[in-house]
Amino acid sequence: MDLPVAPDLTPPLMPGQLLARGVSRHLAGHGFAVVEEFVPDRGLRVDIMALGPKGELWVVECKSSRADFMSDGKWQGYLPWCDRYFWAVDQDFPTDLLPEGTGLILADGYDAEILRMGSEDKLAPARRTKLTRKFAVHAARRLQGLRDPGAGLNGWG
Repeated sequence: MDLPVAPDLTPPLMPGQLLARGVSRHLAGHGFAVVEEFVPDRGLRVDIMALGPKGELWVVECKSSRADFMSDGKWQGYLPWCDRYFWAVDQDFPTDLLPEGTGLILADGYDAEILRMGSEDKLAPARRTKLTRKFAVHAARRLQGLRDPGAGLNGWG
């Protein structure tokens, strides 16, 4: 007897979410732990925060179009919260718009490639410790929220 298959009710991913998925897969392949939509400080939300195997913290902002990039005036506020900053874009994005000194990642929904490393500006030890702990708590709460949706955890901690 064949049991009915439940329909997939997950909404389709938006272009920026597809880029984030490809970047996350790529960085995970290099030993990074990745959290999407991370809040490093009040009023800030980065597309991707990546914690590297040596404790480095990278921020990646995913831009799906010229208009998406032009409407983002807050990206410089993310610089004090990472060791390196990157833009993730698709192959059709006009990369000449992206500021010098920032990293560049070419991505799609399945993988990515780092084309240019962002300048390194190491975080102060106290800020690194605070961010690493916040990253761990955020990731754990998000996982618990997925495992036990009825527990009242929203995963954003």
